[in-house]
Amino acid sequence: MDAVRIRDDIYWVGAIDWSMRNFHGYETGRGSSYNAYLILDEHVTLIDTVKEPFAGELIERISSLIDPEKIDYIVSNHVEPDHSGSLLKILALCPNATVITSLPNGLKGLTARYGEQAYKGIKAGDTLSIGHRTLSFVPTPMLHWPDSMVTYCPEEKVLFSNDAFGQHLASGQRFDDENDIDLILFEAKKYYANILMLYGRQAQAALKALAGLDIELILTGHGISWRSHIKDILSLYQKWSTNELEDRAVVVFDSMWHATETMARTIVEAFNAKGIPAAFYDIKANHNSDIVTDVLTSKYLAVGSPTLNNDMMPSIASFLCYLRGLSPKGRKAFAFGSYGWGGQSIAQVEEQLKAAGCDIVLEKQRIANVPTKAQLAALTEAVQQIDE
Repeated sequence: MDAVRIRDDIYWVGAIDWSMRNFHGYETGRGSSYNAYLILDEHVTLIDTVKEPFAGELIERISSLIDPEKIDYIVSNHVEPDHSGSLLKILALCPNATVITSLPNGLKGLTARYGEQAYKGIKAGDTLSIGHRTLSFVPTPMLHWPDSMVTYCPEEKVLFSNDAFGQHLASGQRFDDENDIDLILFEAKKYYANILMLYGRQAQAALKALAGLDIELILTGHGISWRSHIKDILSLYQKWSTNELEDRAVVVFDSMWHATETMARTIVEAFNAKGIPAAFYDIKANHNSDIVTDVLTSKYLAVGSPTLNNDMMPSIASFLCYLRGLSPKGRKAFAFGSYGWGGQSIAQVEEQLKAAGCDIVLEKQRIANVPTKAQLAALTEAVQQIDE
């Protein structure tokens, strides 16, 4: 396996994980990559490593260019094992290398995982001369771990962006203009929704810190890198991180005997008739991570469940737990559902929507047994009066 030239003396030496289908509960139907980069200068520098099972690919790609023993610096932008997992195997081949990491959290994290090594902690504004090039470091804490940082090379106008701007997407081509841009942008949205939505404030801080940099390439930690659509991805991160929402609705539900499903269909049609496009998500047929990708930019959210054993359906409980962790604040939401006798589920759904940071804009919509035409008409009217 050979290194891939990015530009003179900068190479991609990472690994492609064609078969990965799940990342911490986030469904990754198109695989991923673990991107590492080698800079050949007076001091040979490796930017990040790869997930440990792929260490052989990393070493083989590096070895297609140089003897790994010649590596002087290893920049660890992020401690998480999909970025740092091969660190010990690389250090075994270049025992004189120094590992550059953020202070204090990168240093603490690497030491906890890999023991005492030749670490050098850096802080905001620190630089490292590697010969003809300089590396400067920008901490991006909680995007999405406390240790996270990005690395910038001003001579090359290259940003090594770590988890920011990436996607879980496997491809044999490394850049945006070599792939389907609509697919890349969708996967970038899904990545942000499922990993970074919770950290909008931190994303805003990172965007401000990067605003003054002259960037010609964004070399990501996962997926495809950017050279032709840099303005597009920066604009989208600005939109997503400021919680800029569209007049769209997401309706998600589970149903036992189709009564709650009938309510969901009525709600979708009511939103559509109101001029608000609505998406219909049966939880049995859709994954949480795909639903929250739509939630990221949608202003309205309706969640429905029948009552099972005095509780909401486990599938909806799982979705709401997943949603709560991402804290999609400011969505205009309501709960709905059918029931046979107790009907506790609808109030439970509403409480979880509140816990996720949603604003409840419609009283709980509860229908016993099978909805009548009159009840569905009342449901339609209630939805159409939202915001009026």
